[in-house]
Amino acid sequence: MCAKATMEEFEALLNESLDIDTPNEGSVVKGKVIAIEAGQAIIDVGYKMEGRVDLKEFANPGEDAQLAVGDEVEVYLDRVENARGEASISREKARREEAWDRLEKAYADEERVEGAIFGRVKGGFTVDLGGAVAFLPGSQVDVRPVRDAGPLMGLKQPFQILKMDRRRGNIVVSRRAILEESRAEQRAEVIANLTEGQTVDGVVKNITEYGAFVDLGGVDGLLHVTDMAWRRVNHPSEILSIGETVKVQVIKINKDSHRISLGMKQLQADPWDTVTDKFPLGSVHNGRVTNITDYGAFVELEAGVEGLVHVSEMSWTKKNVHPGKIVSTSQEVDVMVLEIDEAKRRVSLGLKQTMRNPWEVFAETHPSGTVIEGEVKNITEFGLFIGLEGDIDGMVHLSDISWDARGEDAIQDFRKGDVVKAVVQDVDVEKERISLSIKSLENEHMAEAVDGVKRGSIVTVEVTAIEDGGVEVEYNGVKSFIRRSDLARDRQDQRPERFQVGDKVDARVTNIDTKTRRLGLSIKAREIAEEKEAIDQYGSSDSGASLGDILGAALKRDN
Repeated sequence: MCAKATMEEFEALLNESLDIDTPNEGSVVKGKVIAIEAGQAIIDVGYKMEGRVDLKEFANPGEDAQLAVGDEVEVYLDRVENARGEASISREKARREEAWDRLEKAYADEERVEGAIFGRVKGGFTVDLGGAVAFLPGSQVDVRPVRDAGPLMGLKQPFQILKMDRRRGNIVVSRRAILEESRAEQRAEVIANLTEGQTVDGVVKNITEYGAFVDLGGVDGLLHVTDMAWRRVNHPSEILSIGETVKVQVIKINKDSHRISLGMKQLQADPWDTVTDKFPLGSVHNGRVTNITDYGAFVELEAGVEGLVHVSEMSWTKKNVHPGKIVSTSQEVDVMVLEIDEAKRRVSLGLKQTMRNPWEVFAETHPSGTVIEGEVKNITEFGLFIGLEGDIDGMVHLSDISWDARGEDAIQDFRKGDVVKAVVQDVDVEKERISLSIKSLENEHMAEAVDGVKRGSIVTVEVTAIEDGGVEVEYNGVKSFIRRSDLARDRQDQRPERFQVGDKVDARVTNIDTKTRRLGLSIKAREIAEEKEAIDQYGSSDSGASLGDILGAALKRDN
């Protein structure tokens, strides 16, 4: 029993000694370089074990291995004995294990780590972090997109670990985070030395649609397009180019966001300081159309001073049309200053005010009663619109189309494009209305027809129609109507049927009405007047002579 116990104790002690002295597979052990041959280092890891490691595993990216016989190194023990009876060891795996321990600590402490970019992969680059390989996304290389990463390859520089998973062997790093941190420190330092209103020099780094970014020596400021010049700037590239050095004024500094607003026009004289002196109300100036909108056109009077010509102030005659149909961009026009609002920096301009009001001109050149000729532009339910000189219209109301027909019927005789004559009745300049009359032309004709005729005159007329109430007659184109009671002195002769169309009879003019275009006629009045005249000349009924004798004597005298 005693001997057996002694053997068991000895075996246990031996096993314990072997466990302590022999390193475990999968651990990092220390070794000594005993020889270098065929591109490999032969390393004695103790315990009568030797292994081989390629020299390249001892070299940093882009460098040669710095290793000599006698150097002590740490290696990773994969297996105690391989097929050749040597220990299977790896310097790279040892560095990786060491690196992972170091990187996990740095990640936990949010510390920077040093590494070198050594390869390009899809979506980014590979980085050697002293034995561990990390992924650097393309978006994390710099604060701005990098077109050529060549100068960064193999260069040792700090990185920030964004994410790591030892089990999967994944590490994601960022160079941009380091740059932004450094830049923030630099920005804070530069901003601390800037004050609002200060004039500084800067370099244009980037140009956008809305402005340009200017480098002030480590910090960028935004020069907005509206602060580049007092005049309208359509695009910053009109006055700036990348790389150009410009003098700017610090307009505003946001200490929290570190944003800086810059201006160039603030270093120039404000043209609005002299606007009222240069452009008094009512004055006319030549300007250039810079922009056209639905509600009007902007006209530049001088650099930095623009005024708006509202669509209502563009033309006397063209209403409800787009401003682009009246003026065009870059066109030079004469405008009148209508109003100036210095507080809002606005100038109201008028284009039509530089031309005479066409209604005023028409009123001066076409007084009431003037006969005009024009084309029928439009036909509405209440009349005709006639095109006149000066690109204006006049209206003939239904009631002024014809004397003889109803307006609704008379208007049917007209078509758009017909050229007609009319008489100017009235011109209202304020309301921009011109009243015309077509039927008044007939009054003109009547005046000519009855020229020299007056009340009491005897005229010869032609019968044109027979009616129950009398006969219709015509004199020099002027129609009239003789009532039944005026057809004869004697009642038995007051019969319309005793006349025929085409008969010519003499009648006495009893009335001339040019407004109603009527000529009053009476055969009866003519006969009575002739009878009276005969009596006055040849006697009276009291002398014993009969009326037949008197009229017979008068007729004989006429013959």
